[in-house]
Amino acid sequence: MDIVSTDSQPTKEQMESYMKDWMKWINGITEKGQLADGGLHIMNEGRVLRPGDVVENQPYTVNKESINGYILVNAQDIDGAVEIAKDCPILNGKGTSVEVREAMKLGM
Repeated sequence: MDIVSTDSQPTKEQMESYMKDWMKWINGITEKGQLADGGLHIMNEGRVLRPGDVVENQPYTVNKESINGYILVNAQDIDGAVEIAKDCPILNGKGTSVEVREAMKLGM
């Protein structure tokens, strides 16, 4: 799988390949009880709102990087979440990354 694009978003063909591998990975962690409720895949289209009623007709990017989605996983700690993330198919691309953060449960 090659998730490389000259801009911040993958091509349609790359996205199709990415989604196939993504669903295989998601199904695997779901079967292990590691996928938590919440999270989603974010589409390429988007708007950025800024102060002064400024609306930009593009997704937010920094240095040609963008966020395409997130998931919540059940893990004992951040190291456990890193172990789950190591199999994410996003890491099969060039110049890609997966960020792991701890989340706080609301309503505690």
